[in-house]
Amino acid sequence: MNYDKRTVRSWVLYDFANSIFPAVMTTAVFPLFYVDVIVAEEGGLGDLWWTRAVSLSALVVAFTSPVLGAIADRSGVRKKFFASYVAVCLVGVALMTTLEPGMIVAGFVFFVIANVGFESAAVFYNAYLPDIASPERLGEVSGRGFGWGYLGSALGLLLVLPFGLEQGRELLGVTEEQGYQFIWLTVVAFFFLFSIPAFRRLPRDGQAEMGIGQAAVLGLGNVRSIAAEVWRIPNLRKFLFAYFFYIDGVLTIIAMAGVIAGVTFGFSMVGVIVLFLIVQFSAMAGALAMARPTDRLGPKKVLTWVLAMWVAAGVAAYFIQGQTAFYVLAVVAGVGLGTVQSASRAFMASLIPDGREAQMFGFYALCGRSSSVLGPFLFGLVTVWAGGNQRPGFLLLTAFFLIGLLLLLRVKDPKAPAAQGATT
Repeated sequence: MNYDKRTVRSWVLYDFANSIFPAVMTTAVFPLFYVDVIVAEEGGLGDLWWTRAVSLSALVVAFTSPVLGAIADRSGVRKKFFASYVAVCLVGVALMTTLEPGMIVAGFVFFVIANVGFESAAVFYNAYLPDIASPERLGEVSGRGFGWGYLGSALGLLLVLPFGLEQGRELLGVTEEQGYQFIWLTVVAFFFLFSIPAFRRLPRDGQAEMGIGQAAVLGLGNVRSIAAEVWRIPNLRKFLFAYFFYIDGVLTIIAMAGVIAGVTFGFSMVGVIVLFLIVQFSAMAGALAMARPTDRLGPKKVLTWVLAMWVAAGVAAYFIQGQTAFYVLAVVAGVGLGTVQSASRAFMASLIPDGREAQMFGFYALCGRSSSVLGPFLFGLVTVWAGGNQRPGFLLLTAFFLIGLLLLLRVKDPKAPAAQGATT
């Protein structure tokens, strides 16, 4: 395989581009805007609506990704699907400029549209990884993507920060409502602009085995066969079981961290943005620092360390009270966040059969997104049952990490000396 640096840089730059969406829309700004401004009711009702929106969008992605992946592999339209879902995401974000207090259902629908577009595009983006990097460089390239992605998140948060500050809005001559509108438009512009190199440089769609319509019919009946193929590869099957649980904890934290910081620890929206700037830089450091060790030591060893750290952090989160302790915990979690996502993607890429990249990354998304239906939904229910107290939910997330860690210990790492040459 030829290692084309310009193609790899373009692939990495898309991670930089799209990372403004989870930073602003999923974590730091829109969740608080939706809960405090749009819903604006006590007793955890805002949490419940928000977690339902996250869960529904995850459910849609979970059940469409394997089918769409199969269609893309057989009909040669991976790049077209990739671009189309990016467009869906940007349209959903642009629609948020029309939101006003009390528009609970509209905010719910617009977020679901945007998040489905974002997550579905990631399926096709991830499927390019085995095409542009050799097996011995999967961890390095994946880590670079996440590392620069977190830099994109940090830059995106810095760009929207003036619109969240009262002094910034006064200086810019905009109202609070206009400030939010500028935030959503900044996300659209940033995401679109830095995505352009990926659309230009990533490999063209391959020769179609069949038409899109025929591939769609076949793909709809093929989810079971994809699952059967995964089931016949024991190592891949075990990894995906482990991934199902620990990524649920990760994605729930991403979805709820801003709301947790605001509700439980008393952060203002500006405080949440500053907090997540710190998290983004620590996550970038984790992803970049552990990129080469992931190739050298194997992703299993790296993931084991990180999940053990997150189990300890989850227990600590239940007991800590002040904002200073939460800052420290956020830095630790940030380092683990960058590492766990990068190492998981590299692990998955090392296990899938050639020629089935989009299908298998679709199934990878199915496992991740179907699990992430469960975490936010349960977190929202636990918070309502506890009268708005979010702390019992921290222990729920800790349980997901612990189960994922125990299941991961059963997976053979193909890069570990004992596993090389073994049948997977």
